[in-house]
Amino acid sequence: MKKKQPASVVTGAAGFLGSHLTDLLLARGHKVIGIDNFVTGTVDNISHLGGNPRFKFIQQDVSEFIFLNEPVDYVWHFASPASPVDYLELPIQTLKVGSLGTHKALGLAKNKRARFLLASTSEIYGDPLVHPQTEDYWGNVNPIGPRGCYDEAKRFAEAMTMAYHREHGVETRIVRIFNTYGPRMRLNDGRVVPSFISQALQNKPVTVFGKGLQTRSFCFVSDLIEGIFRLMMSLYNQPMNIGNPSELTVLEFAREIIRATGSRSKIVFKPLPQDDPKQRQPDIARAKKILRWAPKVPLDRGLTDTIAYFRTKI
Repeated sequence: MKKKQPASVVTGAAGFLGSHLTDLLLARGHKVIGIDNFVTGTVDNISHLGGNPRFKFIQQDVSEFIFLNEPVDYVWHFASPASPVDYLELPIQTLKVGSLGTHKALGLAKNKRARFLLASTSEIYGDPLVHPQTEDYWGNVNPIGPRGCYDEAKRFAEAMTMAYHREHGVETRIVRIFNTYGPRMRLNDGRVVPSFISQALQNKPVTVFGKGLQTRSFCFVSDLIEGIFRLMMSLYNQPMNIGNPSELTVLEFAREIIRATGSRSKIVFKPLPQDDPKQRQPDIARAKKILRWAPKVPLDRGLTDTIAYFRTKI
């Protein structure tokens, strides 16, 4: 008997992570229905899939009812603005896609008896008082600060996901994504990697906030997507951190970018934004044990690929 081809729905399919996830699913034999309204995603990220018979695209806001007339095995909910520049500019859309969008995507999974994965975020930990962050840490979030629209949308989305799991028996997975970088990031999305690379490639001053002593850990996109795929295919339904635990200060990272791009840029310092997390480092013991997953791509190799991509965009 011929093995059934799995069918996946990816919300936010034209975004940075959603498009890489779509590529991986297609490579692993899935049919993929991508949904995006291009608020922060771009058609460039999925243009290479035009004419692929296993990929179908629907332009839609997932905060509206999602109607699909075909079987679905997996729903991957990735739709959301995900950088401070985006969610500070689009606070209401960010709250709506985290609440109404998650509700609609879960409703689709329930209706189709599909397994559901929520792309959550390390931001649910806020400005953490625990270091590194384990999945059982509840976080230190300012609900009414400028970042609250994103942090609380994702916290609500996690609560909604678990409610559907408990109340309706939907098979659910929650991934908490830490800083990720790679090709297809937007130049102007305001995050550290695109900002530093675009400034360095143009020999402009590289802008570091505060003294640059705040830490970040950067996971290359292919590693992250592999971890997320393993989580969906596992039997584990509690939140799971996926990210790279190698911690760098933002200042060290700025110097690394200047070196890797061969730039003449100098570093300049600006005041720290409100509620900017001082430390961000995932504890990935759970992913190592349950998924047998750990990041493989070293920073220098990941940066080479990312810088090459950004050179084509400047």
